[in-house]
Amino acid sequence: MSFAAGYGKTNVDLLFEGMPRLPEEGEEIYTDKFSICLGGGVPGTMVTLSRLGIETKNVTELSDDMFSAFAEKEFRKAGCEPINVYNGGKVAVNITAAAITSRDRTFWSYGNNEVSVSPEEVYQAMHGAKIAAMHTGFPEVYRRLKSEGTTIILDTGFIDDMTLEGYADILQIADYFLPNRTEALKLTGESDVKKAAVKLSEYLKIVIIKLDSEGCLIYQDEKFTFVKSIDEFIRVDSTGAGDAFFAGFIYGLMKDEPIEKCVLYGNLTGGKCVTAVGCTTAYLTESELRALAEKYQDNIGVYHG
Repeated sequence: MSFAAGYGKTNVDLLFEGMPRLPEEGEEIYTDKFSICLGGGVPGTMVTLSRLGIETKNVTELSDDMFSAFAEKEFRKAGCEPINVYNGGKVAVNITAAAITSRDRTFWSYGNNEVSVSPEEVYQAMHGAKIAAMHTGFPEVYRRLKSEGTTIILDTGFIDDMTLEGYADILQIADYFLPNRTEALKLTGESDVKKAAVKLSEYLKIVIIKLDSEGCLIYQDEKFTFVKSIDEFIRVDSTGAGDAFFAGFIYGLMKDEPIEKCVLYGNLTGGKCVTAVGCTTAYLTESELRALAEKYQDNIGVYHG
C-alpha cells in the first residue's frame, strides 16, 4: 500500500487577469494577462502530491475535447498519470472562466452533471491505496477500501443545509475529516470552534478544523493543539489552498508522521499555493517542504483561542 488515490472531476480554469472592469452586456473588454491552468478538486490534490514524490492514482473524467487534452497534458507534466473512468458523451471536465479585477473576481462555469461513472471502476482503480481521498457520491467504494486497510480522508465544500445527521454515514466511513471553520460551525450548529470540535469527536478520533489564515486546530484525547499558519507566504489568490492543504496532509500520512506534522505540512503546501494565481501554479518540492517543516516546527503549540 504505497500510493495515494482519489476520484474527482477535473477542473480547468481560464483566467483573465488585470481586467479594468467587468463588461456590460454587448461590450468587449481586453486584457493582456491570460492563463489557462488546472483547477481545484481532488485531481489538483493528486497533482500536488505527485510533485512531492508520492505515487498517485488520479481517477477522473476526461473526454475528446481540447480542455480534456490540456488537462491530460498537465497531469502528465506533473507526473500524475490520469485514470479515465468517464463513459458519457459530453465535455467531461468542468470549465471556469474568471475575470479578475483589482477589486474581486467573477466566474462563468460549465459543469457536467451527467452520471456516467461506474463505482466498480472507481474501486478497481483505487484498490490497494494506502490513503484514499473520499468522494461522497460512492460511499460503498470507500467502505470497501476501508475494510481492506485503506485510510479514508474526507474534504468537503460548504453546503447551506449541511447537518451532522446528513453527514453521519460518511463521517463513520472517514478516518479523517478536514472542514474549515465555517463548515465545522455550520455542520455542528455551534458558534464556537472548540465546541464544534468536541461535537465532531463523537464521530472521529482526531478532529481537524482549518482556521483559514490563522492556522489549524487539532482536537485529540480531550486536548487542543494549534498549528499556526506560515507568515512568509504572501497571499495573491486563495483559490485551491484547501486542495493544496489536503495534499500536504496526505503526504505526512504517507510518511507515517505524527498528526501535528501532517497538519504543518498541510499549512505549508496550502500557504505556498496562495502565492500565485491559479490552483496548482505555486507549489513546493519534497525537499523544500521538509526543510520548511523543520524551520517552522515551533508553529505547533497549545491552542489558546
